[in-house]
Amino acid sequence: MNERKTDVLVVGGGLGGVAAALTAARLGRRVVLTEPTDWLGGQLTAQAVPPDEHTWIEDGYAPPGYAELRRRVRDYYRRNYPLTPRAGADPLLDPGLGIVSRMCHEPRVAAAVLEEMIAPWRAGGQIELLLCHDAVAAHTSGDEVDAVTLRDLRDGAETTVHADYVVDATELGDLLELADVEHVVGAEGHDETGEPHAPAVADPLDQQAISWCFALEHRPGEDHTVDRPAGYTHWRTAVAPFWPGPQLSLDDVVPITLEPRTWRLFEPDHAHRAPFPLWTFRRVLARDNFVDGAMTDVTVVNWPQIDYWEAPLLGPGVDDTARAAAHAGARDLSFSFLHWLQTEAPRPDGGTGYPGLRLRPDVTGTPDGLAKTPYIREARRIRAELTVTEQHVGVLARPDGAGSEIFEDTVGLGRYRIDLHPSTAGRSYVDIEAYPFQVPLGALVPVRVENLLPAGKNIGTTHITNGCYRLHPVEWGIGEAVGALVAFCLDRGLPPRKVRSDPERLADYQRLLSDTLGVTLAWPDEIRTHRD
Repeated sequence: MNERKTDVLVVGGGLGGVAAALTAARLGRRVVLTEPTDWLGGQLTAQAVPPDEHTWIEDGYAPPGYAELRRRVRDYYRRNYPLTPRAGADPLLDPGLGIVSRMCHEPRVAAAVLEEMIAPWRAGGQIELLLCHDAVAAHTSGDEVDAVTLRDLRDGAETTVHADYVVDATELGDLLELADVEHVVGAEGHDETGEPHAPAVADPLDQQAISWCFALEHRPGEDHTVDRPAGYTHWRTAVAPFWPGPQLSLDDVVPITLEPRTWRLFEPDHAHRAPFPLWTFRRVLARDNFVDGAMTDVTVVNWPQIDYWEAPLLGPGVDDTARAAAHAGARDLSFSFLHWLQTEAPRPDGGTGYPGLRLRPDVTGTPDGLAKTPYIREARRIRAELTVTEQHVGVLARPDGAGSEIFEDTVGLGRYRIDLHPSTAGRSYVDIEAYPFQVPLGALVPVRVENLLPAGKNIGTTHITNGCYRLHPVEWGIGEAVGALVAFCLDRGLPPRKVRSDPERLADYQRLLSDTLGVTLAWPDEIRTHRD
């Protein structure tokens, strides 16, 4: 077995993992960064989800590394794509002109940019990147993780990496289980957290739906119909109790009110509460940005119709076989929805089907056109020194107009609604307003383990607050805070909990974040109290 030693091992190359690795390297530490796919970027790339961002993302309230990522994505398009003069001169270039974000772009471009960002650190030996590697075992002694064994998914070879600090940036919080770190799965109960929107009692099998996204273009007059999937009849007829009809339709519900609505693919339908076409929602290439004939529109299908809620990925009784079956079900649903769009979707002209819809596997980097991995909205979460609850950030759970909780141990900022998709326990959307919030250090510190830190959806939130802490810029900011924390702790010989408990050390660490790295630690009051 191959063995090696490093200062910091980051398991998982999503946005939090990349941010942690880059930050630790910039602060002088050697890092081994691993990723189970062949693309860095997690939800932004391998899961093919354009960024979900807040109103102030362009106004200096993005994590500094995330702001750099966004600048580099725009520069990539300016260097390499035939933009119109108008688009090329726009400092806020939005390649896809999508609805969900002020900068929608192709996942493969983000993957290329992330490779650029770590390239000098790889060349200098500060970051070693192990793609296509998955964690299979953790080796512990007492309250510390000594090493993690990784398996190369291409040839089965195993490598054990010994590290002073281990960062779990996996999509499902895999190391929490492998290392027996105290953690939570699924939904906490109202009886434990007091959250207004929590279920009455805990349910570990209550987890948000996953979605297997894919990229499409439309070529009218051509026929790119995919084969009818095995489960097509099931998805064509099955109706969940909380849904207005089968998922193979253009019907869903308004997340906030749960009122039924009907979409159109290429036209808005204001009469049915659908103010824009589904096509533009997560569009990643807009032909209007490019010289005539150079590009077609490309959109990513990450719509409620492909939310897979029939089985959870984690929890009691969910083994590798059950997880694989859930993955297969999500893939079948996505292919079934595509086949339905191509053959049965109602058109405004009275016809049915759009056979010219064509998968773009080059955009997702896969042979079949689906994303490399499913979009994961929820992971195992650490039992933390401080758990963020709805009472800290939810508008309805806070005193009127008070804004979000002010955390003295803040390490960064975030902003998103509490947005929970339909769940594997038969619950519909939970979509409620949240104030712009801080990320507290206490949510990054496990209650017992000393040298493992989370850097993704596995921090100390609840099932409810995970709904606003799980998005792209927040995950990057968490990774930056963790990368800085391990470097700070190694330089001073302190465990993370001692940094948090000692006001002087905490202030030193926060100065490292703000003065050295440029992290903003507090919202202005006029933003912190902002309501939609």
